[in-house]
Amino acid sequence: MSSTKNLSKRQNGVAFLFLSPWLIGFFLLTLGPILGSMYLSFTDYDLFSAPQWTGFDNYAKLMGGDPRYIESLKVTFTYVFFSVPLKLGFALFIALILNRGLRGLGFYRSVFYLPSLLGGSVAVALMWRQIFSYDGIVNQFLWNWFGYDAPSWITNPDYALGTLVLLAAWQFGAPMVIFLAGLKQIPQEMYDAAAIDGARPVQQFFYVTLPLLTPIIFFNFVMQTINSFQAFTPSYIISDGTGGPADSTLFYTLYLYEQAFTDFEMGYASAIAWVLVGIIAIATTISFLSAKYWVHYGDEN
Repeated sequence: MSSTKNLSKRQNGVAFLFLSPWLIGFFLLTLGPILGSMYLSFTDYDLFSAPQWTGFDNYAKLMGGDPRYIESLKVTFTYVFFSVPLKLGFALFIALILNRGLRGLGFYRSVFYLPSLLGGSVAVALMWRQIFSYDGIVNQFLWNWFGYDAPSWITNPDYALGTLVLLAAWQFGAPMVIFLAGLKQIPQEMYDAAAIDGARPVQQFFYVTLPLLTPIIFFNFVMQTINSFQAFTPSYIISDGTGGPADSTLFYTLYLYEQAFTDFEMGYASAIAWVLVGIIAIATTISFLSAKYWVHYGDEN
């Protein structure tokens, strides 16, 4: 009996030994900073002096109507509202095309997935800024083919955010691959039965494909919504870190960055970060609560 207990202790010790790198990383690099930022959100801290406890002053400032903070909320919600459906629409459209049994499917899947790997990088954001600049490829095409002298899309407050929405939609590769996997799981018998009943391809899409794909749509929607709220690099690069022109690309995360590392208002920035956590939590909760009305699982009666 004692030998069995000793063996069990040794096995537990070995398990903890192998888990120790992850545990150390979790407590020092994840949980520690989370708790630290929560504390700092209740302080006045500028990185150079000790934090001064101020209670809920930072949150009161946010709720009191910081104009640039309000603008960052408007820009971010607009970006999420347009970019997520557009990205998912492109992803599903391309997945439906690739699901038709094209030759070289692996090649096309890799090509369409590539922008998702590169879309958040600094290099691609710089390329996007060049494409939509006044001398960029888009304006050259419009002038050469239609004689239209277009504006500089990224320096015009009416269009700058739209270019970032297009950049997000261009990164449809990740949800596309997930949609494609979901389409592969739909039995062909479902389409055959629908065809026997007289359903045309469009009807099959709305009455067979979409209902059976709703769990995948729901998953992609939640993940892309969370990612969109956290978007930072495109706004920072295209606006040179200012959120311009006229704060039209001032993402929530960019304003957080400005407060933390430009104005050194670390306490205020921490409060902004925790409000973002709350916004994402509320959006995710609403998504899950609404799922029961439109998400259909195969094992449901």
